[in-house]
Amino acid sequence: MIVNIALLTVTDTRTIDNDKSGAILIDKIKEANHKLIERKICKDNKEDILLILKDWTNHKEIDVIITTGGTGLTGRDITPEAVEEIADKHIPGFGEVFRTISLKTVGTSSIQSRACAVLSNGKYIFALPGSSGGVTDAWDGILKHQLDIKHKPCNFVELFPRLKEK
Repeated sequence: MIVNIALLTVTDTRTIDNDKSGAILIDKIKEANHKLIERKICKDNKEDILLILKDWTNHKEIDVIITTGGTGLTGRDITPEAVEEIADKHIPGFGEVFRTISLKTVGTSSIQSRACAVLSNGKYIFALPGSSGGVTDAWDGILKHQLDIKHKPCNFVELFPRLKEK
């Protein structure tokens, strides 16, 4: 099953031309035979992030939103706070598993990541670090499996039809 994905890079310094983590994710999305519906870059500004995320959560074609950047500890890192504002449900296991995987590649530095995932208006939102290693860990260790309808015993894709149930 093809998953329709929107990709947002949150950064004060990168452009489309030098957004390495975004480029990695685009390659991985294509390798998995999913479809990139939209890609944007925005500054580390909560209102700008929220505007884009709210628009995408109302976009009928988009199943999954992935953000990269803004999940660290500095004053400008506010992606998790923006995601929190529109969350209907949290997926705490995503951040826990991400940091466990990351522990193997960056050691105790993994504790500095606030990677997280939520459901908002029936869409998955995954907030990933801005590093190339971080997005690679998240995709290869979690998303490539959970966004594959064939992954057993369960996966995020099989839940699409039920995410807006009341």
